[in-house]
Amino acid sequence: MISYKNISLADRVFETVEKQILGGTYARGQYISEKMLCEDLGVSRTPVREAISRLEEEDLVEETPQGTIVVGMTNEDMRDVYEVKSRVEALAMRRAAEKIDDETLKLLDDLLDQQEFYVQKGDIEKVRDLDTRFHDTIYKASGSRVLNRVLSPIHHKVMRYRRASLEQHEGRAVQSVGEHRAIYDALAAHDPDAVEEALQIHVANAFQNALEVTVEK
Repeated sequence: MISYKNISLADRVFETVEKQILGGTYARGQYISEKMLCEDLGVSRTPVREAISRLEEEDLVEETPQGTIVVGMTNEDMRDVYEVKSRVEALAMRRAAEKIDDETLKLLDDLLDQQEFYVQKGDIEKVRDLDTRFHDTIYKASGSRVLNRVLSPIHHKVMRYRRASLEQHEGRAVQSVGEHRAIYDALAAHDPDAVEEALQIHVANAFQNALEVTVEK
């Protein structure tokens, strides 16, 4: 059963099912139904129906004569997502380097400290969640609602591949945090060129590692 705070139940259902699809709980090619999701999540049909409609808009599920089938993301989708991410995120990073304040830098530093802690603990789920918070914080620091609106869902959608990369590729979690440190240092120096360079290295390594450890089903 899910809980929610300050957002609609339909939004929470959408976010939960999206995470389960991208995380592999509901596999590509699997049929899901309103009844099944209601039972799994402990909610009524109305928010589930709304969530399924949004998932279809996001191309994560597809309506067929046999029912609702999970589409998820193919490896080709992943390539496109990472390419878009690398290009658009570079713009957000450059703007953040110019605008970021001391309070946001402190938050990013704290998130990195937590990432390092959970890497040592081997808690990959927590590392991944902190990774998302790190990037989302920078998007907001760019000061652009448009960039934030574009980039945040893109970053969330690659979570299946990010988790597989962190879990299966030896040393990737440590490497990823090190790349985040390089991004942080460039932001703290308010150096747009350096932060874009650090980002491109980070995205390229994340994409390559994700390709090496994932197999399209």
